[in-house]
Amino acid sequence: MNSRTLGKSDIRISPVIMGTWQAGKKGWVGIEDDEVVAAIRAGYEAGITTVDTAEVYGDGYSEKLVAKALSDVRERATYATKAFANHLSANKLTEACENSLERLETDRIDLYQIHWPAGSFKTEKVPIEETMGALVKLKEQGKIRAIGVSNFSKAQLEEALQYGRIDSIQPPYSLFWRQVEQEIVPFCEQENISILAYSSLAQGLLTGKFGPDHEFPADDVRSKNKLFKGEIYQSAQQAIAQLRPIAEKYETSLGCLAIAWLTAQPQTCAIVGARNSQQAEENAKAAALEISQADLDKIDDISRTVTDQLDENPVMWNFENL
Repeated sequence: MNSRTLGKSDIRISPVIMGTWQAGKKGWVGIEDDEVVAAIRAGYEAGITTVDTAEVYGDGYSEKLVAKALSDVRERATYATKAFANHLSANKLTEACENSLERLETDRIDLYQIHWPAGSFKTEKVPIEETMGALVKLKEQGKIRAIGVSNFSKAQLEEALQYGRIDSIQPPYSLFWRQVEQEIVPFCEQENISILAYSSLAQGLLTGKFGPDHEFPADDVRSKNKLFKGEIYQSAQQAIAQLRPIAEKYETSLGCLAIAWLTAQPQTCAIVGARNSQQAEENAKAAALEISQADLDKIDDISRTVTDQLDENPVMWNFENL
């Protein structure tokens, strides 16, 4: 798998990135530790050498499983993790970084990201100048190598850039969720900021494995996902039916087709989770898939039958107290 450069840094990342929200278990059902650890390792062996996690995924549990899977190959893997919105004051951020370093069993974090802007989920509204100052200091100390943000608007990204270099932004982005293209993608092209797309398979919807009447348990985060509701969900089902012949043409899965489309977009790498080794190995195949421009355009048209019905709210879930 050919690696890419993270923003303006000297860090190399894989175009497909292992996502580990599910490894924290909180908000997910049917997740087994051994299978997740095996999936992270299988992804690494298949070329997915970059892994993304966060302190809030299972209160640090996901970070521990990343360490369990990759500690013996740490020097050849790229670690990205995130500090949550309640840890963005200088003191709390420094402590959060130390805790993540300990859980990840490493002496540096390759990419350290602000998970949500300060004030999200009724957290303290810490000035971005203070947060960025702490991140720059951590970078100078060698505890982190690059700074990223997640769930930021273009205006928030521009403000943060006044206080230090930012090499990546992590937004929700997929064939079925494309608000990021309006302002953030052009800005990131201009500023050479990498886009690390999360929910790149629309939380599994783009794999085609969920039927028209599927319902998630209340404790599954996808039960709150707008894409799995009402007319939007039915439109997604119709779009998936139109995507199938294209996937068959390339002798690939629907999931790989969606990932390959995403990584063909400007500045964009795809974060993809996996519950088991088979899924991780399948996701890695997307990196070798080259789709013709004509088919990329056709996929784009199909995608918009879903996205044209969505509002401007960039948050994919009906979270309370956001």
